[in-house]
Amino acid sequence: MAITLSETAAREIKTIIDQQELDSDKVRLRVGVKGGGCSGFSYILDLTESEKEHDELFDQHGVKVICDPKSYLYLNGVTIDFKDEVMGRGFVFNNPNATASCGCGSSFQA
Repeated sequence: MAITLSETAAREIKTIIDQQELDSDKVRLRVGVKGGGCSGFSYILDLTESEKEHDELFDQHGVKVICDPKSYLYLNGVTIDFKDEVMGRGFVFNNPNATASCGCGSSFQA
């Protein structure tokens, strides 16, 4: 299993990288979790050029995705998509490890 980025999400990440004029060869999408949010854990998405020795690395549709080992325990098997709909736009997490999640979808319980 791994962290999966949908083609739609990968396109959006590439657009953001271009808009911010970042070096697409060096930049990575860091995916992680932190304590907090209304359900216990919040998702983290960050563009960075720093990669740590023990990070998990995935290449998804031309986007390099990294995740620290602690977060990976909660994110192994997650699919990240991007929705652009009338009710809003943003990244959506489908996490099979979550036992509950909040209504906004930005936090979860495991």
